[in-house]
Amino acid sequence: MNLDLVALDDPVGASLGGHHSHLARRVGRAATYLPDVATFVSVSTEPGPAEWDDLARLLGPGGFADMFSCPATPPPDWEPVFTLEGRQMIWAGSTPTGPPSAGPRDEVAELDADSVPEMLGLVARAQPGPFWPRTHELGTYLGVHDGGTLVAMAGERLRPPGWTEISAVCTAPEARGRGYAARLVSALVTRILGRGERPFLHVAEANSGAIALYERLGFVTRKPVTFRGFRTP
Repeated sequence: MNLDLVALDDPVGASLGGHHSHLARRVGRAATYLPDVATFVSVSTEPGPAEWDDLARLLGPGGFADMFSCPATPPPDWEPVFTLEGRQMIWAGSTPTGPPSAGPRDEVAELDADSVPEMLGLVARAQPGPFWPRTHELGTYLGVHDGGTLVAMAGERLRPPGWTEISAVCTAPEARGRGYAARLVSALVTRILGRGERPFLHVAEANSGAIALYERLGFVTRKPVTFRGFRTP
């Protein structure tokens, strides 16, 4: 599969300028997602003062600029919010290797807008990372219910050309150890490959358990990344 790896160097900008353009807000060359979809922002490779001003106007005073893996440094009067070391991993397997469904209790189901309250409830308990009321509009989200309660989910987030990011992989504390994460990621890999794209994902460097799982499923590390967030003046 001959895919352009360069698109993965700026997955947010490539998504906002392509597959997710209908979810974008822009001022000049600065861009971000619509409210409650995502807080990721995009600027050019070497933004100048005018472009940072455009992003500040786009976000408003005190607005949150999630720079994701963008290495550009905002002006000194932008307040740092967080820095997190991580890695970008890409699919290198041939076929998904996750465990098959074990029965009705473990059935993987597609989640939709009606599922948002339970998705937000699971996110609050499992803490997989940023997830908002409209995040599900970025792509397909799958979940597993136990006794009518959503106990695990994973979905599609960034969509640079030729690629789909797997994100929001999480399991409720009481349901861990049942193989749900592997089952959901494998189901998403199958969907993504089926439409001629290739899966990738991002993971915190400190999350060694998740890294080991993704490696077992067929992902390899492409490069280290640093996630950063700032507030506008």
